[in-house]
Amino acid sequence: MATLTVSAENEKRVKAMGFLSNKGTDNFSARIITVNGKINASQMECIANAARLYGNGVVTFTTRLTVEVQGIPYEKIGEFQEYIGKEGLVTGGTGSKVRPVVSCKGTTCQYGLIDTFALSEEIHHRFFEGYASVRLPHKFKIAVGGCPNNCVKPDLNDLGIIGQRIPDFDEDCCNGCKKCSVEAACPMGAAKVVDGLLEMDKSICNNCGRCIGKCRFDAIEGGQTGYKIYIGGRWGKKVAQGRALTKIFTDKEEALNVIEKAILLFREQGKTGERFSQTVDRLGFENVEQMLLSDDILNRKQEILEAALHITGGATC
Repeated sequence: MATLTVSAENEKRVKAMGFLSNKGTDNFSARIITVNGKINASQMECIANAARLYGNGVVTFTTRLTVEVQGIPYEKIGEFQEYIGKEGLVTGGTGSKVRPVVSCKGTTCQYGLIDTFALSEEIHHRFFEGYASVRLPHKFKIAVGGCPNNCVKPDLNDLGIIGQRIPDFDEDCCNGCKKCSVEAACPMGAAKVVDGLLEMDKSICNNCGRCIGKCRFDAIEGGQTGYKIYIGGRWGKKVAQGRALTKIFTDKEEALNVIEKAILLFREQGKTGERFSQTVDRLGFENVEQMLLSDDILNRKQEILEAALHITGGATC
């Protein structure tokens, strides 16, 4: 068995930089941040070359859409960072703070309702980078999904966003067709013709937008873009299903502000070592929702950020 020479202190230090120990060796896997799961050809070529030059030639992809280069010797870590930095790539994504954002492919998908790449990149810069030095009770994961198909499981993240398209239904244009094309297009069964008029059951409709443009008499020609926000989801040893805020946000900046409020609330109200789902359960969903929909937390932003909280943090992976 190989003798390990890297101290526990140095192992912890480089882990904070995004270098994870390869079990039983003095080598590390470098976790490269992809912003939103998208890299260009030059960056991909750079990663491949870096894997050959500094690692064991193996590149893996994480469930959080980061890239890991395996087998990097401890003494090569600085050279590796400098090499990938030429293509604007950085390592990181560990610790009790906002983690890398996960995004589906958005509008390149036939069902995509919002540009998830653009939105998640904005979230990355504003909160992953902007809050990089802010210590939280535990890790805080964010996922952005382009439609209610939930491919990136937004409701199993600390905070998740799901793109919405709220249909505009013009009753005056409805002819109550016996074979309604809108009813046929609705995957949820929310659209039904009743007594000669189309009815939309809002308790069933998930705002997937599949009905828009389907009526031959132009009863549903458009729809408003929206953002549904889930809080308190969690995946891992203990699973928690996130709950949606009652309001669907039609203003992107308002939705982004809710993310910031959630992070600040977690920092202020969370106990060191607990996940956001536990904070939500302890405080009560309705109470947390009320705080996220008010401006009090944002008004106290600087006070919350400057407080000496969660010096250690609870994340171990």
